[in-house]
Amino acid sequence: MNTGEVGPGATSDSGAETERTTSRGRRKGFAEQELRLISALVVLIGLGLFFAMPFVLSIGSVVFLPITAALVLTIILSPLADRLAAWGLPNVLASFIALLIFLGVLLLALALILQPATVLFDRLPTMIDTAGARFSDLRNQFGWIAQINEQLAELMAREEGREVVVATPSLLQELAFATPSVVIETILTFLMAFFMVEARVRLRQKLLFGRSSFGTSVKAARVLREVQDRVASYVMTVGWINICVGIVAGLGAWALGVEAPVMWGGLAALLNFLPYIGPTIMVGLLALFGIGTMETVLIGLIPAAAYLGLHTVEANVVTPSILGARFTMNPVMILIALMYFSWIWGMIGALLSVPILLILTALFEHTGRPNLVGFVFGEPLFANDMFDLVSDTPGEKTSEETRSA
Repeated sequence: MNTGEVGPGATSDSGAETERTTSRGRRKGFAEQELRLISALVVLIGLGLFFAMPFVLSIGSVVFLPITAALVLTIILSPLADRLAAWGLPNVLASFIALLIFLGVLLLALALILQPATVLFDRLPTMIDTAGARFSDLRNQFGWIAQINEQLAELMAREEGREVVVATPSLLQELAFATPSVVIETILTFLMAFFMVEARVRLRQKLLFGRSSFGTSVKAARVLREVQDRVASYVMTVGWINICVGIVAGLGAWALGVEAPVMWGGLAALLNFLPYIGPTIMVGLLALFGIGTMETVLIGLIPAAAYLGLHTVEANVVTPSILGARFTMNPVMILIALMYFSWIWGMIGALLSVPILLILTALFEHTGRPNLVGFVFGEPLFANDMFDLVSDTPGEKTSEETRSA
């Protein structure tokens, strides 16, 4: 019987299979090294862009800031323009009304806040002096602290100087002498936003039907829808939450007898758009105003403590329960975005930081997030394993296919 015999053909087939396996492993190793080198270059280029972008964007803020702000406004206002267009309005009219509604809400908020705020900021030096006097009286009640302060003053040979009061311009005077570039940038931003909103339909058609493959068109549609839905839904939801926070803060200021409760409610709503930084500024302003106008320090701190309690409940209970996990972002990334864009564009950059972070997050979820920490320890830069795709050439079977055969 010849069943147990192994002919020379079987030996040659085994040798050929071993050679193919060795060649495939060698190609896979070269592909891994090449891909890791390309990934290292991508990481270096990305880090270079990350550190070079602030200088480029800050120097060219007259160009880049209106474009970025108009892009964010376009993403926010496009769903409203789509809704108006669905009601039968022409596209141009729907885009204009959407932008007009945004401008109306913005001007109404500024009108409710600006007039009392000008009076408040004009009284700011007086309130600072009053708060300093209150803390000085409070310090005098603790004799040992005063003695330590006097001893430190003697050691440092600090001389009492005359108090010099510098007349600072009022807020209206500072606004009157604002540079014309601010006005030009604002006009350019809203004009660009209008034209972008009006051209949104043509842009979608070009993104969807201008691709060479159906898969690319589907992916572009998903990315566009995800970016628009995420940013617009986040801004609208947070906007309604902040309006409710402003109403509660205004009612609380009215109940506590704080001057200009409408202004405090508006400030609470606007500053709440700045995560972490805005509420901190609000607490500081309320504490300064309360200490500078109330009879005692403890009574003056009541409005700030009440707002801090309101913000704690809103930030830890209300907002997470409404937004859910879809809009949950890493607080470290939020702070990095705040510092990064406020360094570049100041307060406007801080307001745009969270929408920009949402846009980048939505893009990375479709294109793949880089695994920077794992890349340092030898892992692929992206989560998808690309080595198998590179190693398997057409016409060759993988090891799994060989075993199954």
